[in-house]
Amino acid sequence: MTQEELDALMNGDVEELEETQEVDSDESVEEEKTEGEGEGEIPKGYSEDTSHHWPLPATDENKMVHQLDDVTKESEEKATEIFDIIEGISSDLMEKEENLDKIKEVVASNIELFKTLSKKFPDVEAFKEQLEKNESALAESTNALETLQNAGDSIMNVMDIMQYQDIHRQKIERVINVMRALAKYMNTLFEGKVDDENRVSSAQHIVGDTHNDIASTDDIEALLAQFSK
Repeated sequence: MTQEELDALMNGDVEELEETQEVDSDESVEEEKTEGEGEGEIPKGYSEDTSHHWPLPATDENKMVHQLDDVTKESEEKATEIFDIIEGISSDLMEKEENLDKIKEVVASNIELFKTLSKKFPDVEAFKEQLEKNESALAESTNALETLQNAGDSIMNVMDIMQYQDIHRQKIERVINVMRALAKYMNTLFEGKVDDENRVSSAQHIVGDTHNDIASTDDIEALLAQFSK
């Protein structure tokens, strides 16, 4: 009971007191409805300026385990996609290496042929030119093959590094398991033998409180007894 209601009671304005109580009751119901609507919504008074005074709202975007589960799931999916792409590139490189090996064999045989022809026909410049071109082609093929082999080695290194992603996922999952175990432990620690609906309502005003906005029934009865003397 507020001070205004207590004054109304002392002045004999019972009807006014009842109307005030009805209005307060209706306001309380409206407040309960408002607070009960939309679980996980931003609480009243929460803003960017006051966010440091509030815990984060319990929305899907702020639930810790929920977010960590999304991280592990998405990272595993993306890692799988990356591995598939890397495997495709690696297969293409191996195929090109095999093709270059065959080309090098053909070019090498051409070089031997034009060497023989150049010796037998030293005056024919075409043999010498083809010999030089084939030797140049063989050198370029060798460089290209080395480049492909180095690229393949680099891809293998990337795949080895990507293995750490799985380790990171396992670490996050371990953190999730610890958090869930801790949450279950805290729930067990705070369990009671009496259900919440069977508990006695908490006192609204007790001795030693610094505010006197609410008066209990005992306070009212003591005050009435004092005035009756």
